[in-house]
Amino acid sequence: MGEYALIPKMSLWALLPLVVYIIMVFKQRPINAVLAGIAVGVILTGQSPAMFAKMLSKSLGTFLGLIGLIIMMGSGLGAVMTKAGVSQTIVNWIVNFIGVNTKSKAIIAVIVTSVVICGLLGTMAGGLAIIAPIIIPVVASIGITPSTVGAIMQSAGETGLIWGPFTPPVVALLAVTKLSYARMMLYSALPFGIIWLIIIYYVAKKVQRDTESWDKYDEMYTANVSKFVPSAVQVRATLVFVAVFILAIAYGLITKQKTGFVPLVMLVLAFATGFAGKMSMNDILSDFTKGMAKMVEMFLLFILLEPLINLVQVGGGFEALSQILMKFIAAGGKAMLLIVGSFVGAFGVEGAAVAQIKITHELFLPAIKAMNLPMEMWAIGLIAASRITTSVYPTANMVGVMGIAGSKNLKAMLFAGWEVSLAALAYICVWAYFGEALL
Repeated sequence: MGEYALIPKMSLWALLPLVVYIIMVFKQRPINAVLAGIAVGVILTGQSPAMFAKMLSKSLGTFLGLIGLIIMMGSGLGAVMTKAGVSQTIVNWIVNFIGVNTKSKAIIAVIVTSVVICGLLGTMAGGLAIIAPIIIPVVASIGITPSTVGAIMQSAGETGLIWGPFTPPVVALLAVTKLSYARMMLYSALPFGIIWLIIIYYVAKKVQRDTESWDKYDEMYTANVSKFVPSAVQVRATLVFVAVFILAIAYGLITKQKTGFVPLVMLVLAFATGFAGKMSMNDILSDFTKGMAKMVEMFLLFILLEPLINLVQVGGGFEALSQILMKFIAAGGKAMLLIVGSFVGAFGVEGAAVAQIKITHELFLPAIKAMNLPMEMWAIGLIAASRITTSVYPTANMVGVMGIAGSKNLKAMLFAGWEVSLAALAYICVWAYFGEALL
């Protein structure tokens, strides 16, 4: 605390910067919200310019700074994959393997391609933008509506982001929980994602029945779109990418690599894929850096988010909140803690997924330590915090997916989002009471 702090140590007032951020992020760009929160935190805790500068410089070496770098490098890798035709080739293989000749198979094709590509690229908007030009003409010819495609892409893309081993939400989740990828998947991500995919399959069928009489793709999406056929070079680049990707995962699991291993993997994947796709060194670096440049604002967001959280910690905000929460959840024990944490994270914290994970984790960490809640149980609460918010509110993320899918049916998006989210939360309530016995 600074000499001119306006609040006492360990005060609920210390949560005000976080409250400002959460409220503003619903209507403002995240970077604006975090700057406003920091300004409030600096004033409340009496930080001098030198004190805050030291706090800011330290954030470059924190895990949020590393996650910001990973997000940028993931965007760079995605640019190289797209240039080499890898992403498009994978979509083509999936569609041909499924054999899209019925509406049910078309729905499955959209689900699988969305999960795989978003999981590989680590970005939903970027992944779905690559999928759309290839998959939409195929499913549109079967009669699948834009409303159905949009609803599927939202939930399936979100699932891909919690399954991909190098996606930012997964890397952040592993960093805060200290779990291995295998244990995180087994106890948290797989159950959560499987529930979402099963529910979205049947929801998509309902949306299709309700909209097929009036909602159709126009010529803008279907006319003059030639069937993508990968070249020999693109096939080779894809095979190299898949091989190196699998080897990297295997090596990481066997040697128990941590978050710092991910940037190296992304560089190796970019060069291996680019060279296999007959790209020159200059072309690879050019596309990689251009892809990274698209995520500079996100990198800056995470650099600033660390000081925001530190300002709350300096004022003892998390500890003060934990003391109040403990009074309410003590009777329900670990199960109630997990349920409350999941619902608060899912409905009360908005922003970038990594930020949601970090903020929700810090909010409940004192109570988690006090009650000794296993991280294998808590991890699914953090997944709910990072994925459900964008599915139950009409956020920019949801509207972006609608645009990519060519849908104008916000009602269908919200219906699908609430259905999958409520099913997942119901599972979490059951898991909260019986999960520890299965660990």
